[in-house]
Amino acid sequence: MDIRNIAIIAHVDHGKTTLVDELLKQSGTYRENQQVTERAMDSNDIERERGITILAKATSVEWKGVRINIVDTPGHADFGGEVERILSMVDGVCLLVDAAEGPMPQTKFVLTKALALGLRPIVVLNKVDKPDAEPDRALDEVFDLFANLGASDEQLDFPHLYASGRAGWADVDLDGPRKDLSALFDLVLRHVPPPKQQSRTDEPFRMLATTLSADPFVGRLLTGRVESGKLAVGASLKALTRTGERIEQFRVTKILAFRGLAQTAIDEAVAGDIVTLAGMTKATVADTLCAPEVDTALPAQPIDPPTISVTFGINDSPLAGRDGNKVQSRVIRERLFKEAESNVAIRIEDTPGGEAFIVSGRGELQMGVLIENMRREGFELSISRPRVIMKDEDGQRMEPVEEVIIDVDDEYTGAVIDKLTGERKGELVEMKPAGAGKTRIVAHVPSRGLIGYHGQFLTDTRGSGVLNRIFHGWVPHKGAIQGRRQGVLISMENGVSVAYALWNLEERGKLFIGAQEQVYEGMIIGEHSRDNDLEVNPLKGKKLTNVRASGTDEAVRLTTPVRMSLEESIAYIDDDELVEVTPKIIRLRKRYLDPHERKRQARSEG
Repeated sequence: MDIRNIAIIAHVDHGKTTLVDELLKQSGTYRENQQVTERAMDSNDIERERGITILAKATSVEWKGVRINIVDTPGHADFGGEVERILSMVDGVCLLVDAAEGPMPQTKFVLTKALALGLRPIVVLNKVDKPDAEPDRALDEVFDLFANLGASDEQLDFPHLYASGRAGWADVDLDGPRKDLSALFDLVLRHVPPPKQQSRTDEPFRMLATTLSADPFVGRLLTGRVESGKLAVGASLKALTRTGERIEQFRVTKILAFRGLAQTAIDEAVAGDIVTLAGMTKATVADTLCAPEVDTALPAQPIDPPTISVTFGINDSPLAGRDGNKVQSRVIRERLFKEAESNVAIRIEDTPGGEAFIVSGRGELQMGVLIENMRREGFELSISRPRVIMKDEDGQRMEPVEEVIIDVDDEYTGAVIDKLTGERKGELVEMKPAGAGKTRIVAHVPSRGLIGYHGQFLTDTRGSGVLNRIFHGWVPHKGAIQGRRQGVLISMENGVSVAYALWNLEERGKLFIGAQEQVYEGMIIGEHSRDNDLEVNPLKGKKLTNVRASGTDEAVRLTTPVRMSLEESIAYIDDDELVEVTPKIIRLRKRYLDPHERKRQARSEG
């Protein structure tokens, strides 16, 4: 059968997964009476809860006798490592752009990767039926973006469609019939070339592994596009590293191909198709699976380096081991190295003591998702504040800078610009009206300055602002950046919090806990209204006497405590604080550093 391989790329929440839902429905993949969940490609629990795609996943549809392999990619920059690998498997990309928002930071990131590989994108202006949609402006901005990224004349001559993924239609003209997605299917068949690998069926078998998964019955599974040759079940293959070193030789126990949402066992894999192989025990992502006579590995796409690091340690608080069953450093280490195998954008390093591990990745969200997955699996952890990874260039210390695009109501622009360019050492690049009483601000801000900023940003904009960010480049170190201004309230006792004590502490600042909660010495129970830390007693009850009070006592009414999410907690803490994560609760606590550790941190901050 004729094949087309295509990836759908876009900024987060521009409608990729919803569009794939409609492509599956209209291609006849589902039975008429089949129950289908919304956003079927988001199979992970966290993906469904947050409404974002985290893992790249493939599916397959048939249209007019042609099999179209479609890869749904993540839209958030923190999971860009998934996109970089996947683009090497496809021959074309469908770039989805929200007709109201226009190209956003992640659009720029994924498009840069696609253009560098020589792919010719199809542009789909999605959500054109929204009241604030401006498809013509969005199309002009997309063209300017292509030109700025150095697209060739052939790539600049991109076809475009107007669409509504949720309504399930795409048309060549804005005022088209708006019936179905047949215009998109037909354009894919015309514009995306068949895999050039299909002409290499007579050569020895070779395949580059791009994603790793596991099955409790079959074992290790590697997915990729067959670069040459044919493969039957039972054949012998060997695995090579990027440098051509042999890892193992194994017998293929199963070949799986994507048919709709399911993977179906097939007898033979042919060049050009995207398949999953089973049978290996050591081979992993970026390795070449090939016939025994092949000695050279396939080139693998270089992955952008991590930008932040977080220290994962054992939970050594007085309440450790009450909620989770995986608390030993050995078990945590095994889980982290298993994650690094399948996620090439993450790096793991052991610390000298062996009790903690430095995990480097792309951003706070990526770290938050990893920690959330681990706590759901029964792990207990202590997490440090994220630290930006610096590098030395010609004897000069360099730090990463991010491009920040903010859409905010006009009345809040002053506060946002003041925080970004003043306290956080950012540079304003552009500021323009975005329509409907909003302003778009583009700034280059050091990554250090953005850690913990999102919460303050939502406060400054009364929750109405939208902030997007992406790695921009490296600049000379900009000196110290002020962190959190407020101090914290620290418990000086172990026990159960008392409502009367918390009621008296409310004038000192915001509380993070309520009455009848377990606390311990050194645990952070609130934010101080001043800039210094304050030790308080949340267990202190009311003194009782045998003298009857005149009138009734005041009823103790507590303000609802502030409950921070995992990402908010990680961004909130200071260098001498930790987040204690268990399957049931998230706590903040002080970490009292020894003098050597304090000196090392001061040196790294410059």
